[in-house]
Amino acid sequence: MHRRAVQTEGLTQSILEAGEGPLVLLIHGFPELAISWEAQIRALAEAGYHAVAPDMRGYGQTVSPERTEDFSILHLVGDMVDLVRALGEQACVVVGHDWGAPVAWHCALLRPDVFGAVVGLSVPFQPRSPSGPPIKTMKAISQRAGLGDLYIVTFQHPGAHGEFDLDPETALRKCFWAYDGATPASERSTGFLPVGVPLLETISDAAIRPPWMSAEHFRQYVEAFTAGGFKRPFDWYRNLDRNWDLTVFLQGQRIRQPSLFIVGEHDPVRRYSGRHEETLGDWLTDLRGRVEIEGAGHWIQQERPEVINDALLAFLAELER
Repeated sequence: MHRRAVQTEGLTQSILEAGEGPLVLLIHGFPELAISWEAQIRALAEAGYHAVAPDMRGYGQTVSPERTEDFSILHLVGDMVDLVRALGEQACVVVGHDWGAPVAWHCALLRPDVFGAVVGLSVPFQPRSPSGPPIKTMKAISQRAGLGDLYIVTFQHPGAHGEFDLDPETALRKCFWAYDGATPASERSTGFLPVGVPLLETISDAAIRPPWMSAEHFRQYVEAFTAGGFKRPFDWYRNLDRNWDLTVFLQGQRIRQPSLFIVGEHDPVRRYSGRHEETLGDWLTDLRGRVEIEGAGHWIQQERPEVINDALLAFLAELER
């Protein structure tokens, strides 16, 4: 496994890669980096694939723009299309976790010629709703149910990333702890916050580094976010309404490529996106499987690397038959 910089159109992308063979592109989420896929990169390379995980736009060592509007879903998909080209390939299988899952789903929607199969981890495909932009809807639903504000709503504030920037080590430790399957259920975040209370204040100060994350691995996260900050990763969230405006042409479109969805049994994200798991078969017309990992939380490719590796390799092997 090695790291190198790849120049794409308007962006210098830092990637981790290993192996030779068919290309498998691995897209991380928030607050993660390419290193979240290290176990998968090794397993895929050993199995005869070219595994590539970029630090996504706004993260890590990838050189990124500063404007909030430069982090729309069209930019993120465009980065992946151009990365495939820059790697000398015409097509690949795309795998995404957390925020990377919506990017992977949209890669499949927008460029089926490039992304011949798709795997989503933790976040199911969510079709565009014709009823209106998502932030207002999220706010109305959660407050009507007496749940306060979903953290995604609070991230819309231009200064919301400030509490993360003040102490990246604490912010990352709390985020990994609060969404981890090993954390007691009473300590996991629901994602819903009392109105006016920021996310980190709702997570225990006693939060510890998850058992699956080494001190060295965590140090790399802390160094990357201390250097780059959280403003640009938060900008992904601040484009949700813009994404809705930009994707009216995708209304009603289905993903017809082979697909797979994997989720942790105790993933807190299921509290606010789980309903979309029930409709996956309506929107993914060649859904090859839905895998629930017993006892796992949100960070499944790091919490349960062997299970994820086995599921990915089985899916890839089936594609080759």
